[in-house]
Amino acid sequence: MASLLLPLIYLAFISLGLPDALLGSAWPSMYTQMGADLSWAGIVSMIISACTILSSLASARLNIALGTGKVTAYSVLLTAVALLGFSFSGRFWQLCLWAIPYGLGAGSVDAALNNYVSLHYESRHMSWLHCMWGVGASIGPIIMGRALAGGAWQGGYRTIAVLQFVLTAVLLFSLRLWKSPRQTLDGADFTPQQRSIPELLRLPGVRQVVTCFFCYCALEATAGMWAASYCTVARGIDAETAASWASLFYLGITVGRGVCGFLTMKINDQNMIRLGQALIAAGIVLILAPLGQGTLFAGLITVGLGCAPIYPSIIHETPINFGREVSMSMTGLQMATAYVGSCLVPPLFGVLAQYVAPALYPWFLAAILVLMFVMAESLHRRTAHRRGLPTE
Repeated sequence: MASLLLPLIYLAFISLGLPDALLGSAWPSMYTQMGADLSWAGIVSMIISACTILSSLASARLNIALGTGKVTAYSVLLTAVALLGFSFSGRFWQLCLWAIPYGLGAGSVDAALNNYVSLHYESRHMSWLHCMWGVGASIGPIIMGRALAGGAWQGGYRTIAVLQFVLTAVLLFSLRLWKSPRQTLDGADFTPQQRSIPELLRLPGVRQVVTCFFCYCALEATAGMWAASYCTVARGIDAETAASWASLFYLGITVGRGVCGFLTMKINDQNMIRLGQALIAAGIVLILAPLGQGTLFAGLITVGLGCAPIYPSIIHETPINFGREVSMSMTGLQMATAYVGSCLVPPLFGVLAQYVAPALYPWFLAAILVLMFVMAESLHRRTAHRRGLPTE
């Protein structure tokens, strides 16, 4: 059963990534038709993020009540309906309306699938599955690009909506394959527990892990969003080259997660997190090095490679750090915090870049990295007793 379900979960992770870059790819064509301003894409994005945070926090309750299979199927269906709604929108307010179900569906399925994999599969699958998200995020703009070449951005949304509807049907027919949320990788039974945020924050290590997650997603989002601007404004590289180099940051994450799946067979989650942090530090040093464009190019890729193992490894060790009973509640809290970091911090750096200097880019990343490292080490000290290790 597990062997039949795993390819489906991989497919679901690809589907998670498919819509993520659509708005950015299509917006230059969309906003003129809707009488909107160029900057209004941020409003749609903020609505999606807010709803994703809310649904992540509610994912434990839904997962316990319905099971992961149904939550996944219904969430993908909700996303498909929202994408279809986007394709028929002719006014900006309609986009804002359809952004609500899109965000609600995305948060629930993301948290549910991540927790399910952390309970039922080895660490390598978590890395490979997040690699599949990168594949989906890369395919989405290609589909939209072909639709735009045909003269209609609506076709891109409809194509991906159809793919999501097909996946929904497959998921509904596969419900019997999903294990109960009361079983783990070794088949042991347990009772899932719904915990409130104040209750979770009282557990040892929770404050550290949510700060660590906030920092990681803030670093990843800031590094990706402002890489091209830094290359152009601070380093004098032409805009076309800078854009292609910035894309290599995401390529580094995707390829890195494929490689990390093999490394996790020999290295545990804690050391994979340390490895990622070390690579990010090396990448920042290369970006700062006054040795020409070659080191900047290498630095961006290295930062991407460093980002690769951190997110999957933190998620995968959640049942170990906090107990499988509360792992669903913890996964939802962690992912909600992650969305907050990726939503708020890149605009903060934008303010610094505008009013201070874009050259702060690597130093800003370094400051976030230091805080993330401190929080990760504190987390593992506070949860060492769960892994049978001596505590300080």
